[in-house]
Amino acid sequence: MANVDAIVVGAGPNGLTAAVTLARAGLAVRVYEGADGVGGGARTEELTLPGFRHDPCSAVHPLGAGSPAFRALPLTDHGLEWVHPDLPLAHPFPDGSAAVLDRSAAATAESLGVDRDTYLWLVRPFADRWDELAEDVLRAPLAGLPRHPLLLGRFGPRAAAPAAVLARCFRGERARGLLAGLAAHVIAPLTAPATGGVALLFSLAAHAGGWPFPRGGSQAIADALTSLLTSLGGKIETGRPVRTLRELPPARAYLFDTNPEQVATIAGDALPRRFAERFRRYRHGPGVFKVDYALSEPVPWTAQPCRRAGTVHLGPSLAEIGAALRAVHNGAPPQPPFLIAAQPSLFDPTRAPEGRHVLWVYAHVPNGWRGDLTEAVERQIERFAPGFRDTVLARTISGPAEVAARNPNNVGGDIAVGRCDQLRLMFRPMLARVPYATGNPAIYLCSSATPPGPGVHGMCGYHAAGAALRRAFSRKGSGS
Repeated sequence: MANVDAIVVGAGPNGLTAAVTLARAGLAVRVYEGADGVGGGARTEELTLPGFRHDPCSAVHPLGAGSPAFRALPLTDHGLEWVHPDLPLAHPFPDGSAAVLDRSAAATAESLGVDRDTYLWLVRPFADRWDELAEDVLRAPLAGLPRHPLLLGRFGPRAAAPAAVLARCFRGERARGLLAGLAAHVIAPLTAPATGGVALLFSLAAHAGGWPFPRGGSQAIADALTSLLTSLGGKIETGRPVRTLRELPPARAYLFDTNPEQVATIAGDALPRRFAERFRRYRHGPGVFKVDYALSEPVPWTAQPCRRAGTVHLGPSLAEIGAALRAVHNGAPPQPPFLIAAQPSLFDPTRAPEGRHVLWVYAHVPNGWRGDLTEAVERQIERFAPGFRDTVLARTISGPAEVAARNPNNVGGDIAVGRCDQLRLMFRPMLARVPYATGNPAIYLCSSATPPGPGVHGMCGYHAAGAALRRAFSRKGSGS
């Protein structure tokens, strides 16, 4: 237990990325994980039938392959392989057609009809500059001067707009629906600031590098990070929940891949009172209702592009998606729900027995909701894929309580680890220049409760580790 420079609590993608960043700086790092295995929100398990490998939490990673943190690491040398669907995303409509998010901006624009030119006007200034844009956008807003100020200055006004406002640029429902579905990933009302920016960022990520799946499931990301960490001398202890700092060996820095309430509880008096009080009052957003399916054959989508897409959004219009999001923020289940679905086994045969398939799908529901949305979920799928129920071999249902039980960070089923409405997506867990710091130079928050927020991209852990390197170890690093 001696000679530990830094300790990370939580072995999700952010915690593991933080640990790797510290280990690459030459520090002795130890990770403690309460569960029996690593992964957090990036795990893969047999949830339904033997041989069917499902992702219990995150399966779709719009920012994964293009993450500056992941791209800077030799994860392919440690087993990570990205599998690219034919199409990153399809967004079907009741008439049997679909808009698509293609890796080509031009092909995407062609699927939008009358809004072809408008879409290209929105994305073309940035489509070939993903690396520069991501560097400035996927960080804390107040962290310092951007490295590419002119590019960010051009992107900023569009990114700051609510999705409902940005949608006014379009004349047709196809483009508006596609935009709304992309923005809905952060589970905020479409009138919330920066939701338009989320939609644009996800589009640009698809044009730059696609929305690929990790071969074998999301667990492959965590496993690659674990392999890299151990190759650098880092240690991981699983099955080791941490209740107080006194349970941990002495270290110069402690980084928490947890929600803020857990930091306040574990750190106790070591946390300045102002931070402890704010962390205990941290607000969580809506939960999710998730269904994992084992299927006898692929989903019988009416719209042909859906049969070639890794991800499918089910909610045809901005009005319908907006109503679903408003409902859950007002404490009511959505009718009908907006669904995000992923079908990785179409492109990765390791996910199911030969000829069989898995389907991953979730809807947004109020935080802590205890109802059963299965019928509404399947009715929405059947709306775009008649006969879907006939393909179902087995299903595993996870409401907010089950989601929270799998990962304590997801209070009430909140997979975003905090509300994303108003300005909470950008300024989380509170308004601060360095939101990863806590007032105690030895304690840092590195979870999705910090910028740039939810998703499997590792950027929260990367920036938190950078802040720790500068503040606790007086070394140069990101996060200042």
